[in-house]
Amino acid sequence: MAKIYATGKRKASIAKVWLTPGTGTITINGLSLDAWLGGLEAKKLRVKQPLALTKQDTAVDIVASTLGGGFGGQADALRHGISKALVEFDESLRAVLKPYGMLTRDSRVVERKKPGRRKARRSPQFSKR
Repeated sequence: MAKIYATGKRKASIAKVWLTPGTGTITINGLSLDAWLGGLEAKKLRVKQPLALTKQDTAVDIVASTLGGGFGGQADALRHGISKALVEFDESLRAVLKPYGMLTRDSRVVERKKPGRRKARRSPQFSKR
């Protein structure tokens, strides 16, 4: 079977995911998952979540490249991309992933800064005198 390609997005991050049948190795930006995320165990679990739910952890190999944002956004973008690739790999997995919201792009992004404000909504400190 050929490689399956999917993209995942979250905040300012984009993940390009290639999925092939294999043994369960995950390579991100040329590094293993452990080397890429280091001690961030919760983020590792978020990346592996679609594989665990569909019981495909040892059935497919994943090669991914991520860009933009930080580790949290990239991990969530990867999760989205892996989910989309799994559905393309086997359409019956859609019923498993859909209730968990894995196939929906999380559209929440940082609100822009407004003029006359310190941040998006934070006003400058009020001085009575």
